[in-house]
Amino acid sequence: MASEPQQLPAVHEAWLPREHALHRPRHGGRQLTALISALLFFTTPALLWVFGVRPGEIENHKLASFPGLDRGWGFFTDMPTWAIDQLSFRPGAIAAADAISRGVFGEGAPLDQPPPQQQAGPIPAPPAPTPSKTAPTQGPTPNAASGYRRVVQGRDGWLYYGYDADAKCDPSRPLTETIAKINELRRAVEQSGRRFELVVAPDKSTMVPQFLPDTYPGKDCSRSAEAPTWHRMIKDARAIDLRPELRASEGRVRRPIYPPNDTHWADEGALVMTRAIANAIKPGVTQTWVSVPMGQYDATADLPPLISKQGTKTNTLYSLRPDGLVERAGETNGDIDRPVYRTASPLVGTVDEKVLIYGDSFTKASSRYLSGAFTNLTMLAHFTQKTSQAEAVDAFVNANVVVVEAVERSVAGGQLAFIDPGFLEAVKKALAEHPIR
Repeated sequence: MASEPQQLPAVHEAWLPREHALHRPRHGGRQLTALISALLFFTTPALLWVFGVRPGEIENHKLASFPGLDRGWGFFTDMPTWAIDQLSFRPGAIAAADAISRGVFGEGAPLDQPPPQQQAGPIPAPPAPTPSKTAPTQGPTPNAASGYRRVVQGRDGWLYYGYDADAKCDPSRPLTETIAKINELRRAVEQSGRRFELVVAPDKSTMVPQFLPDTYPGKDCSRSAEAPTWHRMIKDARAIDLRPELRASEGRVRRPIYPPNDTHWADEGALVMTRAIANAIKPGVTQTWVSVPMGQYDATADLPPLISKQGTKTNTLYSLRPDGLVERAGETNGDIDRPVYRTASPLVGTVDEKVLIYGDSFTKASSRYLSGAFTNLTMLAHFTQKTSQAEAVDAFVNANVVVVEAVERSVAGGQLAFIDPGFLEAVKKALAEHPIR
């Protein structure tokens, strides 16, 4: 006779006798404590919101929104991220952790270590180059696995972008290959009857090294590579060397022209680059220029958020009167991910050519003055995901002068979207089909 299947007990497993095989304890107080803690963690942000307390965005990402029910199981897996981002006292907790670390260990808390695959930085990551033996899987984010830092914390509160060192110590492609690709683009532009200029914006660590700490990841290899890298960029890639004029400008204002907490130059550097490009295209055109201080302004600094802090930089605003009389400085363009067009009537001291400046965030930071120096200007970012390859190629075709601007670390590291083989071939083909004479 077959035995009947075993029936589950009619009572909760925690109420069974301890000797019963299915007995499972409730864990009593520990379970209750866990439930109360979870309840507080998820309800505190909502209660604080009701009473008007709002969290701030202290890092380079937007705060997580409340997960929707349409996310399925994602509603539950996304809830912790939302709750963590919505903690209004999070900046205070981070500041406390940093203060304790400095008091106990004599150094700041390591708040700048990115989690795996996180893309963050003052200069948006361009698309990775065509895979090769040395190509990374992502753009210019310091390689935490190799010990590099997103932010190098220097003396007297100065901050430096960690990729300045990482790019020279661990480039994604050899500098020789990078320069060969740049020159391939130069030949395509010049053979079509157009003019080509390359300008490299120096890294802050190159121009203001005196506040760097005594030791930091990549110090020795990056410092030893700096001079040879510049020699190759100027001699072989024929880049405009901004460093002498940047140092001269620093001497005139008697302070560094890179802010302590930002990786970009201040307005003095923007003016130096604007003058250099204008003179390269039309020698001597800036002799009539008058540029005087017009006051100061504050802006959000880009390096503090990388170590979970907040900060502002103070820059001096300048006028730009190409003929010495008429003000031509424009507004700073906050976004050049799409082509930005600026036109104006010709004036003594301006460059009357159809000019494309294909650059990065240093072009954006200089856009106020670039707009005043050229009568027919297009500015476009070469790291953008918002402009198609076809639109970018059209910008080359529609220009008589192509100026390519890139920051030193991107050239040294080989992280340049415009030397991607697919883009190069598209530009070469389009320019050959639309020459100008």
